[in-house]
Amino acid sequence: MTTPAYIPQIRLYQDWLRQHKGLSFDSYDALWRWSTTDLNAFWQSIWDYFDLRSPTPHQAALVKNAMPGAQWFTGAHLNYAQQVFRHVEAAHAAGLMALVSRNEKGLHQELSWPELQRQVASLALHLKAQGLQPGDRVAAYLPNIPQAMVAFLATVSLGGVWSICAPDMGTNAVLDRFAQIEPKILIACDGVSYGGRDHDRLQVVSEMRAQLPTVQHLILLRNLHPDASLPHSSDYDSTITRDDAATAQFQPLSLPFDHPLWIVYSSGTTGLPKPIVHGHGGSTIVALALKVLHNDVGCSYHPNSWGERYHWYSSTGWVMWNAQMSGLLNGTTCVIFDGNPGGTDKDKPDWGTLWRFAAETGATFFGAGAAFFANCLKSGLDLSQWPTLARVRALGTTGSPLSEDAQRWGTEQFRALRAMAASSAMAGAQAPDQDVWWCNISGGTDFAGAFIGGNRELPLIPGQMQCRLLGCAVESWNEQGQPVVDAVGELVCTQPMPSMPLYFWNDAGNVRYLSSYFDMYPAGHGRAPGGGDASPEMGAVWRHGDWLKVTPQGGCVIYGRSDATINRHGLRMGTSELYSAVEALPEVMDSMVVDLEYLGRDSYMPLFVVLRDGLVLDAAMKAKLNDAIRTALSPRFVPNEIFQVDQIPRTLTGKKQELPIKKLMLGQPLEKVVNQDAMANPGCLPWYVDLARRHLESA
Repeated sequence: MTTPAYIPQIRLYQDWLRQHKGLSFDSYDALWRWSTTDLNAFWQSIWDYFDLRSPTPHQAALVKNAMPGAQWFTGAHLNYAQQVFRHVEAAHAAGLMALVSRNEKGLHQELSWPELQRQVASLALHLKAQGLQPGDRVAAYLPNIPQAMVAFLATVSLGGVWSICAPDMGTNAVLDRFAQIEPKILIACDGVSYGGRDHDRLQVVSEMRAQLPTVQHLILLRNLHPDASLPHSSDYDSTITRDDAATAQFQPLSLPFDHPLWIVYSSGTTGLPKPIVHGHGGSTIVALALKVLHNDVGCSYHPNSWGERYHWYSSTGWVMWNAQMSGLLNGTTCVIFDGNPGGTDKDKPDWGTLWRFAAETGATFFGAGAAFFANCLKSGLDLSQWPTLARVRALGTTGSPLSEDAQRWGTEQFRALRAMAASSAMAGAQAPDQDVWWCNISGGTDFAGAFIGGNRELPLIPGQMQCRLLGCAVESWNEQGQPVVDAVGELVCTQPMPSMPLYFWNDAGNVRYLSSYFDMYPAGHGRAPGGGDASPEMGAVWRHGDWLKVTPQGGCVIYGRSDATINRHGLRMGTSELYSAVEALPEVMDSMVVDLEYLGRDSYMPLFVVLRDGLVLDAAMKAKLNDAIRTALSPRFVPNEIFQVDQIPRTLTGKKQELPIKKLMLGQPLEKVVNQDAMANPGCLPWYVDLARRHLESA
């Protein structure tokens, strides 16, 4: 039996606009243009549609249009945690869980909505007893487990400012972040399991506490060893056991719309990471618009999306952890996994690990980084061994551009799964005559959201994202600062969004903030809603640092970072195009390219490839790689040299480190171009250092 006819969330919103606001649009493009020109009306409609509540009235949704410095919902008060707890009674009455969790050792946890609320209240009262006041920072060193979400909600319910780092980060990388924000309380685990190994972190936690003099209280979570302890610390489990009248009566504080919610960090390659501050109101309203309208993740107890279970694989070191957790804002069951998506044997990756987890937990939305889907394709994974995956109705991806081949692989796999389910009349299976929907998004930690993403009702073209998101005035600009269509240019956002940073922590005069996003174009240029110039007092457009092409039909293609561009013989190109060509070859597991064209020098472009085990980069393999580039791109983009490497350097969030390697090969010292503690695989760097030395000696 298949599920009843499903109405896309964005259709429900448009029906509501027509019924309650008298607004109808004959196309998505018309709806998008309204949302990015009449910003006040659009964001007020999002407030009303999701029935956000404030004990005090607010002025217009957008009181002041400036970048930075936009003023949103002045006078309104709310709390992220309070929005989550609005769903407790209804979700529990429907018999639905708030959190479903598993780690790679098989430890399974389920947390009901009332139990989530009780644990949050218990921990919040403990934090309050330790003197936590609104505006105080709480630093967390925790993996992707329910306890991290409980700790977050407890912190922000009191007006504390949350900041988290993943336990796979080293001491220096964590201190580079936490030392800047001077936390009052530290919540940390004794260790983590990853890739089949236990990683003790007690010594790291001790060092962190010793080097964070502002920390007045430590809460230790025993994640590995039941008897782990540190002097002068509280046991996490003891802080969530309270169950009395005070916990039952506990209510999150009502806070100003722009009260700081959390501090996240840019993955900068040089200097200290930028501590980016987002607010309660902006993060809440943008997360709802993104998660529901564009990611099409519904409320689990609503008849249209009954039983929704939302999974997006992430570590706590990636903003997708924040995005996963935001499912709770709309009453959605969040399904989370802690561990290696490739399984516990690094020599024999098991790319079925997450799929098995999703099948066994009944996930209806399955999200992961683009590299994960590429690995599934490369490994020849067959999903038919998990028939209950036919319940999945949406696949999400981000982190880097998804290749057409990987998207086609997933579509074909789910086409077969749905056909199998139809033949067996599996309950909950999706319609066999409709392909699985891909929700490919692109955004950033910078504003805890997405600029480009999905729309259930638009055509789905492999290699493209479907649209610019509502409220996101995104354009592609040429070198003259003019918007272009069907051409690659700089991704800019010409109007503010509520989740853009309030500021960077301890950034006097907004110097770092302005230089990060607003210093490329003159103030006022392109800032008029709907197009054209405006008063310089409105500030400059947001330059995101990506290459973007907007198609005539409104689809979008990201071509990599604009600061890691290939510029060969006068032709510019984002690196992702070359990766698509090279990584389509079954022999290639990973690749990276850098272009050393710099200050008038001739372009020198080396290509680095990771080949399948047992393969060698011989003359025939080099010819095959070069032919693939010639065919897909142009002979101009054939590399000067090709190197076989063991690993491509990546950040902890999986991004290829093109720019640091480029700077290294241009003669800058390693310690100036990359923070090794913020890398997933710093052990691969010595090879690149040696290559840079040899290259410079021969230049």
